[in-house]
Amino acid sequence: MEIQFREFNQFDLWIWVEFESVPSRNETQYVEELFDSWFYLGKLGGFNAENLQIQDTGVEVSYLDYDHDQADNAMMAPMHNMGDWEYLGMWGRCWFDLGTSDLVALDVLANAMTQLSKDFVPMKRMVIGGENPDWHVEREESESNGWYE
Repeated sequence: MEIQFREFNQFDLWIWVEFESVPSRNETQYVEELFDSWFYLGKLGGFNAENLQIQDTGVEVSYLDYDHDQADNAMMAPMHNMGDWEYLGMWGRCWFDLGTSDLVALDVLANAMTQLSKDFVPMKRMVIGGENPDWHVEREESESNGWYE
């Protein structure tokens, strides 16, 4: 599975998935559950590069003295919002507001999607950002909150 990037705005981001064939309900469920899990981790601030104490320690983490003060003092980095999945032919897409989460979130997503494609749901590519020329994004600004729906 290829990973491609287009125009990137982390507060207004479409993620596109091209399947090998029109996906079955089971295949779309696998993809949606992966993205739901990824989003929930992000919503809880899990992708905060300011507090990667374990990763930064290296390979030997036995008896690591985790610094709770550092964790408490790190700026919050939560994702803000996720839209509903939409499908058209061999394509699926979903909208995200990644908020202040760090780009490590996209590495985690790319790793998980690559493995999902190998093991369960054959996919040609995942495209992060932009829009497909044959499937435009309709944008209507909500009068009530200023966000796109």
